[in-house]
Amino acid sequence: MSTRQSRSRAALLAATIFSLPMSLVPLAITPASAQWIVYDPTNYVQNVLQAARALEQINNQITSLQNEAQMLINQARNLASLPYSSLQRLQQSIQRTQQLLGQAQNIAFDVQQIDQAFQTTYGSASLSASDQQLIADARTRWQNTVGGLQDAMRVQATVVGNLDTNRAEMSALVGQSQGAAGALQAAQAGNQILALQAQQLADLTAVVAADGRARALAEAERAAAAEQGREQRRRFLTPGSGYQPGNASMFPAGN
Repeated sequence: MSTRQSRSRAALLAATIFSLPMSLVPLAITPASAQWIVYDPTNYVQNVLQAARALEQINNQITSLQNEAQMLINQARNLASLPYSSLQRLQQSIQRTQQLLGQAQNIAFDVQQIDQAFQTTYGSASLSASDQQLIADARTRWQNTVGGLQDAMRVQATVVGNLDTNRAEMSALVGQSQGAAGALQAAQAGNQILALQAQQLADLTAVVAADGRARALAEAERAAAAEQGREQRRRFLTPGSGYQPGNASMFPAGN
């Protein structure tokens, strides 16, 4: 080997060493005992893979904790109670209607009272009753009819007055249902909407009952009036004792 070739190889080796990373360059620990740090690519790759796996496990654990936290938040929302209640206003509407039904004039919505009235005032005209009694019974029946008509109109006016309250409650409940945070709030809003519908049905029932009562009283009055008319016609057509002659004086005695 020539000297020129030896120098070229030495220069090439030096250039190769200087071009390597610092971690690949052999370091001298001490001048007395020089040691070489050997780079193992296989061990380095395994360490990197283990670190990547550990990082992936940590990310998975973080994701799992986030999912559990979100699940707890959703459960809390589903269990959250609706912060709105229309129960008091619905009860007030029903109470107003019930009070009017309880204030029914003369003949209330009571089975025993109705039976008693039809046995006396609306029964068959008594043959032994005086004309004054017949007239008084007819006036009582007329008062009952007028009172029933007035009660029916009062109930109708109250139910119409409840429409504004029902409209406002329906709008509020629909808004609460659409903005419900969870299943419980949506269910509670739905239950209150059903309660509102039940209250409206109760108002409708009250109107039908009051109107039916007024019609029944009017029909009963006509039937009783027809019966009383037959009795009065019978009395008018019944032959009387006729004319009986008697003594009469045109001037007082002593004049």
